[in-house]
Amino acid sequence: MEVYCTRPRCPRPQNYFADLDDITTLKTTQQKYCTTCGMPLLLDGRYVPVKLLGRGGFGAAFLARDRRIPGMRQCVVKQFQPSGNLTLNQLQQAQLMFEREAEVLAQLGNDHEQIPDLFAFFPVIVNGLQPGQQDQFFYLVQEYINGQNLEEELVQHGKFSEQQILEVLQEILKVLKFVHDRGIIHRDIKPSNIMRRRDGRLFLLDFGAVKQVTNAALGAASSTGIYSMGFAPPEQMAGGQVFPSTDLYALAVTLITLLTNQEAIKLFDAYTNQWKWRMQVTINPRLADILDKMLLPAANQRFQSAQEVLDALNSQPLAATQLNSPSVTLPPQPPKGGSNPVVPRRPPTQPAFSTVELLGGAAFSGFEGALIAIALLSLVKSPIVTLSIAFVILGILIFAQTRRWIEKFDLLIIPTITVAIIFFLPFLQGGLGIKVVVFLAVGAGLIAISLTAIFRLIYKLLSLLL
Repeated sequence: MEVYCTRPRCPRPQNYFADLDDITTLKTTQQKYCTTCGMPLLLDGRYVPVKLLGRGGFGAAFLARDRRIPGMRQCVVKQFQPSGNLTLNQLQQAQLMFEREAEVLAQLGNDHEQIPDLFAFFPVIVNGLQPGQQDQFFYLVQEYINGQNLEEELVQHGKFSEQQILEVLQEILKVLKFVHDRGIIHRDIKPSNIMRRRDGRLFLLDFGAVKQVTNAALGAASSTGIYSMGFAPPEQMAGGQVFPSTDLYALAVTLITLLTNQEAIKLFDAYTNQWKWRMQVTINPRLADILDKMLLPAANQRFQSAQEVLDALNSQPLAATQLNSPSVTLPPQPPKGGSNPVVPRRPPTQPAFSTVELLGGAAFSGFEGALIAIALLSLVKSPIVTLSIAFVILGILIFAQTRRWIEKFDLLIIPTITVAIIFFLPFLQGGLGIKVVVFLAVGAGLIAISLTAIFRLIYKLLSLLL
C-alpha cells in the first residue's frame, strides 16, 4: 500500500509497504515511518494519507483513509503548514485561523448538509530534520467531497449558462444564510471553494479564512489581510471590518467569472472603479441587476444579507440600471396602497456564442454539409432531391448547434465519423475518391467560415451605426 508522508520538506514523500496490502495488518499495525525522513505516517494512529491533493499558503491537503472505520472511509486531512518567512505574530495568527476552521466546521458541518463534517483535530510533535529540533504540526480531518470544484468545471466545460448560474447562486445563498445567521463570515468565496459532488449537490469549502463576528470589542471583526485577489471587496483588501455583504460581493465575482470565463481582474476597470462584464454575456436583465448590486464598492450599498438576495430573486424585477452604473440600486418596492403587480418573468436566455464558437460551428456546417451532399448524390442521383434532403439535414444540425445540443468536441467527432463511413463505403464517394471528397468538404468549410465572418462584420457595423 502506498502511504504519503506529510512532512512539508520531505524529499521523497511516497512510501510503499507491501505488508499494508493486507487489511488485517493495516488495521493492527502500531505505526509506520517515512523511509526517507522518519515522519510518522499513521496520523493520530488511524488516518493513512495516500495522496497529496494540493498546497496553499497556509497548509496542505491530503486524501486519506480512516483505518478505524469499516470500509476504510475516505477523508481529507488538512495540515497547518505556513510558507514563507512569517513573523511570530503572523504565525500565531495563522495558527489561530486554522484552529478556528476546526471550531467552525464542528459548529456548522454537522448542522448543514452542504458544509463538510469535521471528524478530528489534533497536533503532532515530531523530531525535526535538524538534530535537537522538534517540529509541531496541526491536522484537521474532514469529510471528503468526491466531485469537481467550479473552477475545474469551468476549465472542462467552458462558460456557465444562466440556468447554471442561478442554481449556484440560490444554493450558495442558502448556505451563506445559515453561516451568517451564526455570526460567521467565510471571506474566501471563489470557484475553487465551491465543490459539486457527483450527485450534483453543491458544497461550500475551505473555512480557513472565516472570521467570527462579535460585539465584544471594537475591531473584533476586522480582516486579517488574507483573501483571494480579485474576489475580495474594498473593505476586505483594506484590512477593515468585514460583513455578510463581503461574502455576497465575492459570490457575485465568482458568478461573473463563471458566466464570462474571464479572470476577475480582467473584468474590473480600475480607472472607473467599475465591473464591466454585462457586455460579454446575454442574461436576464433582472439577474444582471442583482449581480451588479452585489458588486457595488460600498458595503452598505449592497444587499445586506443572503436572504435579501433570495427575496430579490423571487420578487418583481429590479429597476433597470445603466450598464456598469456605480449608483445604488434599491431593492424593488411595492406600490403604495396595493400589492406587488404581477410582472411576467422572461424565460432564461441561451448563453451567447463567442466568435470562436460561431466560426467553429460554420466550419462544421460547411464540412458536414458537403459530405452529406456528396454521399446523397451518389445514392439518389438527382441533384434537386439531393440538395433538398441535404439542406433539411443541415438545418437540423444548425438548429442543434443553436440549442447547444451539439458543441465543442461534437463538432470534431461527428465529421470524423462521417468521413470514416464514406472511406469504408466507397460507393458513397460518388466516384470522386476519398481525397477529393475531403478536399471538397474542407473547401466548403472554409467558404462557410468566410461567409459567416463577413455577415458577422456587417452585423456589428450596422449595430454601431443604428
